[in-house]
Amino acid sequence: MFQTARPTTTRALVFSMLEVTYHATVRKVRKTHGNAILAIGMSLMQSVMFLAAFYLMFTFLGTRGAAIRGDFMLYLLSGIFLYLVHIQALQEVMRAENSTSPMMQHAPMNTLVAILSSAFSILYIKTISLLVILFLLHTVIQPITIHDWSGAFMMYLLAWGSGCALGLILMAAKPWAPDVVTIIQMVYVRANMIASGKMFVANMMPGFMIDLFDWNPLFHIIDQARGFTFVNYFPHHTNWEYPLYATLVLILLGMMGEFYTRKRASASWDAAR
Repeated sequence: MFQTARPTTTRALVFSMLEVTYHATVRKVRKTHGNAILAIGMSLMQSVMFLAAFYLMFTFLGTRGAAIRGDFMLYLLSGIFLYLVHIQALQEVMRAENSTSPMMQHAPMNTLVAILSSAFSILYIKTISLLVILFLLHTVIQPITIHDWSGAFMMYLLAWGSGCALGLILMAAKPWAPDVVTIIQMVYVRANMIASGKMFVANMMPGFMIDLFDWNPLFHIIDQARGFTFVNYFPHHTNWEYPLYATLVLILLGMMGEFYTRKRASASWDAAR
């Protein structure tokens, strides 16, 4: 009488996993605050403060003229928001519950649901924040025009997906060397403050500098996003295929690593630390 009915068909299994993923995502969204609206508001405030800091920095340094000809706020958003969704997706997926987490004691829960809920919670929060900021810019300050909405949004999703892929690899490696993985994550986040290219335009960089940033998928994503956003900017040194293929390869490697770790991880590892 205390046993729950398990889904017996593929369709029922899929719907059951989607339901558990939905509830786990809601739990993740409300993790920072009991009220989901306030949790989104806190993320919105963080994004606005980040945007304001870079606006003031560009203004005081007198480097606004180096930006793309067009709406300066869109130029900042195309770099800052893609950086934020990439980095926060990486951090959330890396911190997702692994196979030794107490949450895994609940029958419907598994590591795939934990990974998906962490990824979708960040996508939901950052997308709502982005839409609110765009709405306020368009209605309060001045009307904005995005050349290719679909292409720009595809780059936004690619920035999120590549962050999730990297976070998945770090999540798989974390039980084996938690301190090393934490250091790698911190170095990557700090390095991308510059290496992501959000503060400059790739077409205006000298060749030797492009070679220093060309390895970074986020560098390609941000530059391509600006190509879709502005009608008068055409990226010459980047492409969107490289970050797409890199993301797919990283997801494959991350899933293989997570499967290997899940089969060998022990709860005593966390107790020993």
